[in-house]
Amino acid sequence: MSLQKFMANNANYHYWVTEKFVEWLSEKSDELLHKEVPSSFNSIIKTVNHIWGTDEYWYSIIAEVEQFEGREENTKLDIKEVLAGVAKRAKKISQLINSYNEADLSKLVKIVSPWFECELPKYEYLQHLINHATYHRGQIVTMGRNIGITDAPMTDYNYFNVNP
Repeated sequence: MSLQKFMANNANYHYWVTEKFVEWLSEKSDELLHKEVPSSFNSIIKTVNHIWGTDEYWYSIIAEVEQFEGREENTKLDIKEVLAGVAKRAKKISQLINSYNEADLSKLVKIVSPWFECELPKYEYLQHLINHATYHRGQIVTMGRNIGITDAPMTDYNYFNVNP
């Protein structure tokens, strides 16, 4: 399998799993999604908002655009806006990666930020974006269980691959 095909499949998975989570969470009450739960971010909707903001950041790096606007993480969040935004960004990530060839994916991009400095190929940044979102989706499932939400969808990467 080529690098392009593998990364496109991963980007498609990221979009698919984001859609699954958006569908699942859209059925939940505002009260549950805003309910405080001990975790990295203290509510499910704040965690989704963080995924969205981080996807926005990494998209700006991978696409080499300077249109990144951070997401506010400490205010009352509009659930519909957050769920629509995270889904829209995941779709754009998938579309972008599907448009790239191996040379595009292998292009080195230098990052100098207040937190770190590195120069890696775009596919490494995409892999980080996907791993980051997966980590926080796991937190969302655990947070949900702690407040009585026990119907999380099946979102394993292998399930995505074998159940088109």
